[in-house]
This record gives sequence, structure tokens and C-alpha cells, in this order.
Amino acid sequence: MSTVLITGAARGLGLDFTKQYAAKGWRVLACARKPDGLKGIKGDIHHHALEVTDYKGVKALAKELSAEAIDVLICNAGVGGEAGRGTQTLGSFDPSAWRHTFEVNTFAPLMMAEAFVEHVARSKQRKLIAITSILGSLANNNGGRYAYRASKTALNMEWSCLAKDLEGKGVICVALHPGWVQTDMGGPTATLTIDQSVPSMVKVIEGLKPSDNGRYISYDGSGLPW
Repeated sequence: MSTVLITGAARGLGLDFTKQYAAKGWRVLACARKPDGLKGIKGDIHHHALEVTDYKGVKALAKELSAEAIDVLICNAGVGGEAGRGTQTLGSFDPSAWRHTFEVNTFAPLMMAEAFVEHVARSKQRKLIAITSILGSLANNNGGRYAYRASKTALNMEWSCLAKDLEGKGVICVALHPGWVQTDMGGPTATLTIDQSVPSMVKVIEGLKPSDNGRYISYDGSGLPW
């Protein structure tokens, strides 16, 4: 049986990832601050209360799951950086909001990767996925959203580094953009529904090969400019 670990699993994209993998018969390690949102979903789902910025908690969970082989680890938890609206506009930056955005979007995924790399490396599929954004692309930038863009650009660099450092272990590291999705973060005017985005991402993840290590791609598998 294949195993997936998902952060931010109780809402939005993470919740649908949980549903999709459970429906496929996977063992799902569903991590969220408040796992109550996962109640009632059928399948082999194991709830773990986790705040991804609690790094002692991350290490403790890695130790608790030390016997697990995790085929796919999806670092999905993230924030839009909009606490105190307007904090991403030139002239009104809020350093505390920036720190929180980087803590969740940039530091936490890397700490998850560090804590669980051996769990992934001992599995059959060995896939380490960061849910990023096209807004992190330096080549495709139209300004604004400073904190969010910068946090995702840094995340992309982290995953590029991991791809090089973990190549010898056979781990496939990919930064995956879900598209502009109708979630709490994406808003109601986004161009994709969750039902369009997540199944496509699951299919893309399923098809990843060693040659995809280090790629920055969209939900449909197409490459994105760095």
C-alpha cells in the first residue's frame, strides 16, 4: 500500500488531496492544526494535529512515524500573506506579517522536508512535493503581492536545492503550482475549481519520474519559467 503525508489537510486543496488519495486506496497521513475538518471522510486516513511552524512538533511527529515509508510528501500548508490588509503594498509593509508569511510558506516546508526525508527516501515512489505558485516566478512577474511572491520564490529555490542534494537518494523533488483556484486564498473569481485542480495534480504527481526531479510545473504538468 502506498502512503502519502499531506500538510494543511483539513481544508481547501489539502482536504481534496486527502479525499482523492483516500479514494485511490492510499494510506493517508493527514496533518492539520485542527483535524476535525477530516471527520467523515472514508478511507485509510490517520489524523495528526500539527502546526507546521512548530518545529519541535514536526520533529516529534517524524519520530512518531519513524517506521513509515512515505511515498509522497505534499507540503501544502500555506498562507496568502494578507494579515492586516494592504501589508503587501509599497508604502505599507508590515514586517510582522512578512515574517509570518515566510514562516509558513518558506521555512515550514523545508523543515518538513528535513524531518521526513528519510521516510520518503525509503519508500518506493520517493516524491517530495511543494505546493508553490506561479507568483513565485521571477520571469513571470507583474508586481504586487510582495511577501507572498517572495516567499514562494524562496520556496522554489529551496526545492531546487533539495533536488540536487537528494538526487543521490533517488528522491524526486518538484515545485507544483495548483493554478488559480477557488479557495479561501484564491477567492471566488479564480479560474479553476478545486475539482479541476487537485485531481490534475494527483495525476501529475503519479506520473513523475526521476527525470522530473528539480522541475517547477503547473497543475497540468506543463513547465513554468523560473
